[in-house]
Amino acid sequence: MVEEEVLRVNFLNSQLSTSLMKFINIPLKLKTNANIFSSLSSRNYRLYFAGQSISLIGTWMQNVALSWLVYRLTGSVFLLGLVGFMSQIPMFILSPITGVLSDRYNRLRIMTIAQVCFMLQALAMTLLVLFNVIAVWHIIVLSLVFGIIGAFDAPARQSLVIDLINKPENLGNAIALNSAVFNGARLVGPAIAGITIALVGEGICFLLNTLSFIAVIFALLKIKIPVRTVIIQNTKLKKIFTDGLSYTFRTIPIRLLLIQLALLSLVALPFIVLLPAYAKEILHGNADTLGYLMSSLGAGALTGSIYMASRKSVIGLGRIISTCTVILGLMIVMASFSGKTYFSLMLFYFGGLSMILTIAAINTMIQTIADEDKRGRVMSFYAMALMGTTPIGNLMAGTIATGIGIPYTLLTGGIITMLFGAWFELKRKSLRKYIRPIYIRKGIIPEQPIEI
Repeated sequence: MVEEEVLRVNFLNSQLSTSLMKFINIPLKLKTNANIFSSLSSRNYRLYFAGQSISLIGTWMQNVALSWLVYRLTGSVFLLGLVGFMSQIPMFILSPITGVLSDRYNRLRIMTIAQVCFMLQALAMTLLVLFNVIAVWHIIVLSLVFGIIGAFDAPARQSLVIDLINKPENLGNAIALNSAVFNGARLVGPAIAGITIALVGEGICFLLNTLSFIAVIFALLKIKIPVRTVIIQNTKLKKIFTDGLSYTFRTIPIRLLLIQLALLSLVALPFIVLLPAYAKEILHGNADTLGYLMSSLGAGALTGSIYMASRKSVIGLGRIISTCTVILGLMIVMASFSGKTYFSLMLFYFGGLSMILTIAAINTMIQTIADEDKRGRVMSFYAMALMGTTPIGNLMAGTIATGIGIPYTLLTGGIITMLFGAWFELKRKSLRKYIRPIYIRKGIIPEQPIEI
């Protein structure tokens, strides 16, 4: 039974995660609960955190239900990749524009409107599935709508966080808690979705996701933050965009971090879109198996998020990025050879752990480095690198898997991911001379040598 296999690997995962932390030179002792949850001392962030905790569980339920629905209707790994492509390609195209809007207009209002639109999109999917009139073209169109909404939501969401906390030094903690709630939902949502699909079908998952948006919309409406003074009010949008583009790619650390993130999203992260086919064809499982795989991935990511929340310093994030990218690639390579559910669960746990450590470290470094008046535009390129290149990778993965099979697709992606980790390690030490002056100017570190 899959349930028994999950229980068997829990203890092993905890022991191996301890060894992994030691291997990458991460101190294992968490500071205190106060440090881990320091950003929750801000009322606005508490509201945001609570609303997101509920809404994201629904979102992950929909993600699992959608991928299973597509594969059940079509049996095509290519269409799995195509749906992933359609839901995320708007991020690649629109993020630079929506990032400008995030810097120019009220970020909280943009995000609130986006959540309402997400709820309507989920409601449309719910009705189509419950009334049994769903077709693949409906899924593709609604996935595109989802992606367009997400392109407006992501830059506003990413750049809003610093406006929700009372103390700027809690930014890193707030970003890490964002990852924690996201990956906590990744742990809980898929498991609930797998059971729900098996019992009553995909439609109820979409319905629960629709209802979950009420929580985050209510929380956002309760948030009160001072109106930001926008200095660029009379500047043309084209000039604002080009200024943000120039700043982002002229700032060497931000440019290298975005390149690393884009490469990771293009080659490593698309393995997630293949999980329905992996669960069915490689592990010979069903929707429950997919739910457990996603939950194992989420459990590892949650572990990494909690660790990142316990950190009080930005020192050492560069090493985390290079080392964990290599480990993520290794986990994908090993998963390509796995035919056992319990072994795959263990691998995806460490895949989730290394994945979130890498992404959260990149996010923290970029937000720490970026100037406040350009943060929305910088984070739009972050969203473009993280979620905008993933659809291209999804389409590539689906196409390649159709030709050479899932195992060889995973093997290839894992090897390339490991090479990207080695490349960043070569670049890491040269970043110090660029990052250190920024940290000193912002008062983040004292004037003494540091390790990035």
